[in-house]
Amino acid sequence: MGFVKKNGPGILLCLGIAIPAWLLGKLLPVVGGPVFAILIGMVLTLCIKRKDWSSGGVAFTSKKVLQAAVVLLGFGMNLTEILEKGWQSLPVILSTITISLVTAFVMYKALRLQKNSAILIGVGSSICGGSAIAATAPVIGADDEEIAQSISVIFLFNILAALLFPTLGGLLGLSDAGFGLFAGTAINDTSSVTAAATAWDGMHGSNTLDAATIVKLTRTLAIIPITLVLALVRTRKAKGQGGQQVSLKKIFPFFVLFFVLASVVTTVFHLPAAVTSPLKELSKFLIIMAMAAIGLNTNIVKLVKTGGKPILTGLCCWVCITAVSLGMQAVLGIW
Repeated sequence: MGFVKKNGPGILLCLGIAIPAWLLGKLLPVVGGPVFAILIGMVLTLCIKRKDWSSGGVAFTSKKVLQAAVVLLGFGMNLTEILEKGWQSLPVILSTITISLVTAFVMYKALRLQKNSAILIGVGSSICGGSAIAATAPVIGADDEEIAQSISVIFLFNILAALLFPTLGGLLGLSDAGFGLFAGTAINDTSSVTAAATAWDGMHGSNTLDAATIVKLTRTLAIIPITLVLALVRTRKAKGQGGQQVSLKKIFPFFVLFFVLASVVTTVFHLPAAVTSPLKELSKFLIIMAMAAIGLNTNIVKLVKTGGKPILTGLCCWVCITAVSLGMQAVLGIW
């Protein structure tokens, strides 16, 4: 009862935001439910004068519910199918992930950007947008404003990619296979990959959607090594600061291991779509709930005032990923 009394009102508030945000995301998948949830949360929090009644549940949702969403995401990952179909795209995927992380690091140094924002934008741009940010944020100890800012930056370039890439691919003379690989490696969120591939198929009468989705899912697997490495780096740095005693249990992302376990269960037991599809939808909905909580904890005025450097960082990552994806295709003769 103590948990319900402390956290119940805040959880219900996040749920109340998540439902319309989820519906809006279905209507406008290019924007997506998580972005709507953040926006609604940021606007609503301006109208709430006393927040003590909801703070416990909002904090629980932004942390624990977010981690649960990442775990459930694993049930949509059949490792055998993904690796069988996606291994050919690995050179391009590894190249785009590397250039995004390097670019984010360079911009962090050049612009004196907040470290967590640089990491989240770099990881979100290179792997899978909101899902990668959701997995990485607890590992590096990012606060809600850093998460909201990173999601907003990723959203901006998702929209641009979904709108521009089908036309760009046509102007460059990409083949159907080439565009599927391009969309899967250079667009960072699944909904935007789907939108771009669907637009291409409509323009060219092709079927690139499946190929683009497989490439995108292959990229998603990079969540595992990157979050584990970030956890180990954070642990080592914390131990080196004044001889502090650091609990690995508090820092290590055990929820990522559960994500891996969920993927293994799906792979080994060949779970049918009738089982995995509802779990994937639940995962998406829980991410929307968590983004509602993050929006409620975000100062929209501060976010706008400090948004220039993160947007420039996101732009540089986006441009570099696009260039490297196309360049690697040309080198490998996939174009």
